[in-house]
Amino acid sequence: QVQLVESGGGLVQPGGSLRLSCAASRSIFSIAIMGWYRQAPGKQRELVAVISTGGSTNYADSVKGRFTISRDNAKNMVYLEMNSLKPEDTAVYYCNVNRGPLSSPRVGPVWGQGTQVTVSS
Repeated sequence: QVQLVESGGGLVQPGGSLRLSCAASRSIFSIAIMGWYRQAPGKQRELVAVISTGGSTNYADSVKGRFTISRDNAKNMVYLEMNSLKPEDTAVYYCNVNRGPLSSPRVGPVWGQGTQVTVSS
């Protein structure tokens, strides 16, 4: 079973940017859909973005136009570029092997340990 390790979180001011990375322990070429989710304190885990092997994407409305998900199948990596960050983006961000479909993502059983993103002045 693939293992996932997230990195790149940190403290950033509102309006700032961060790039999260998710490293997989084996090839992700055969994994149809990979996703990013987040969980803020006291809230349920929610979808951020998902991406197919071919690069098609789907985003939560709250991050459209600000976040970009990408994947590098050759390097077994998934990324989340986050721009124009807001305090409400503060959460632990998790990488997920998603069950899809892209239009209606369903979480899969494989998660990373998460990386904390804090947006505050």
